[in-house]
Amino acid sequence: MSDALVAEARSDFGKGASRRLRRDGKVPAVVYGHGIAPIHIALDAHTLRLTLRKKVTSLEIVLNGKTETVAPRDLQIDPVTRGIEHVDLVYVTAAEAATLAREAAETHARQEADAAAAIALAETKAAARAEADAASDAPAAEAGADSGSGEEASSDAPAEESAE
Repeated sequence: MSDALVAEARSDFGKGASRRLRRDGKVPAVVYGHGIAPIHIALDAHTLRLTLRKKVTSLEIVLNGKTETVAPRDLQIDPVTRGIEHVDLVYVTAAEAATLAREAAETHARQEADAAAAIALAETKAAARAEADAASDAPAAEAGADSGSGEEASSDAPAEESAE
C-alpha cells in the first residue's frame, strides 16, 4: 500500500474531545489487537473517507513515525450527515493481511458468479412468462378474429346501405 494514513496520538477522551476533533476535520479512532494496549488516535476525515470508499481489507497508518498495518473493524456513521464519527482499527500481521485480501477476492468472485446466475435465472423466467403469455393470448386472438370478422361485415353492410 503506497498511501498510508497519518495518525495523531490523542490524550483527551470523551464526547467533548471527540466533537472538537470532528469540528477540526478529524475522526477519533482506536487501534487495538494482538495483546497490545489500545491506542487512541485521530485521522484526517477526508483522507479516511476516500480510503474507505475503496473496498479495502487492510490499510497502513503512520503513528509516531512507525508504519502499522491495520484493518477496519467497526465504523460509526452519522445517520444524517453520513460522516464517519468513529472507527475501530485492529492490528493485522502480514499473513493476516494476505488472508484478508484473498478472502475479499474470493467473496467478490462468488458475488459476481451469484449475480450472473441471478441474471440468467431472471432471463429464463422472463422468456418462460413471454411464452406462457403468447400461448394464452393465441386462443383469445383466434376467437377475437372470428367474431371480429363477423362484426366488421355486419357493421359494413348497414353503412353501405345508408350511404347509397
